[in-house]
Amino acid sequence: MSIILIRHGETLLNAARVFQPFDTELGPRGLEQARLLAQRIADYAPEAILASDMPRAHKTAQYISEQTGLPLTTSTLLHERNFGDWRGQSHDSLGHDPATVTQTPPNGESREVFAKRVIEAFNHAVAMRANLDGPLVVVSHGLVIQTILENCVALGMHTMPHRIANTSVTIIETEAPYTVQTLNCTLHLHGTDVAEDAKSLSGG
Repeated sequence: MSIILIRHGETLLNAARVFQPFDTELGPRGLEQARLLAQRIADYAPEAILASDMPRAHKTAQYISEQTGLPLTTSTLLHERNFGDWRGQSHDSLGHDPATVTQTPPNGESREVFAKRVIEAFNHAVAMRANLDGPLVVVSHGLVIQTILENCVALGMHTMPHRIANTSVTIIETEAPYTVQTLNCTLHLHGTDVAEDAKSLSGG
């Protein structure tokens, strides 16, 4: 039994390396990635789906919902970090890496506040999973998953990835210390026309 963490599919702004507004949708590649992901996740026979309600994550989760027949529950705790006034601006022009930036963006969310929220989201997922007889799927965002890896779980034999790939699958055990079984895996995209673009922006 497990919790399956998933990052949303690719957006056009991921590919353009832009800090994304709230309402950013999946791009054409991201839609196909989500379709392939849903086929893979159905094989795990999950019992519930929990997702961020930001459109890019919500749409990814909808594909899984349609493939599995499971209802979709959302939580704002799973939102990507709020980068405030940086949203809509390019990563390269600002010179900020979303994965490592420590300063608080204007009108945005500090790293500490974000981490506290993500830990709360993880605890919510653990509590939700405790009431199920099978896996819980959690669809969220790159920095959310990275923060969970940094603060909430044991990596075991794995090392911390530099970036979280679009529609990557990370599977963790549901008992403390919540050891990672599978990390940042995009096997479902291998050999396709929508394979992960390592140059796209992860987070933001």
